[in-house]
Formats: sequence, C-alpha cells, structure tokens
Amino acid sequence: MIDPAATDHRLAEVEAKLAFAEDLIDALNKTVFRQQEQLDLLQAQLRALHRQLRDALPAEERNLRDEIPPHY
Repeated sequence: MIDPAATDHRLAEVEAKLAFAEDLIDALNKTVFRQQEQLDLLQAQLRALHRQLRDALPAEERNLRDEIPPHY
C-alpha cells in the first residue's frame, strides 16, 4: 500500500522544485531582456559613430579599403 504521508512529501518536493524553476526562468528572462536592450543601444551607438566618422572624412579621402575590417 502507498503511504499517503510519503506521497504528500514527494508532491511538496516537486511543487517546491517547480516554484524554484519558475523563479529561475523568470530571472533568466529578465536578464536576457536587459541584455537585448543593451545590445540594441550599443548597435544604435555604433551606427551613429560610423555615420559621424563617414561624415567627418572628406569625400576624396574615402576609399573602399577604409571600410574593410582589419582582419582582412
């Protein structure tokens, strides 16, 4: 026969683990959301800096080689 007290204890453990997992998932989702906001901001800043640099260079000094990343 199944012991009701043992079953209740196991059920309480599963519920506690589920609650912990839900809290962890919520915290991770918030972290990912904040990181995405930071990435979006950094990308916008990088685009603005690129525009400023491009606009600061005289047209005759611009060269496609200036646009090639340094690892090429």
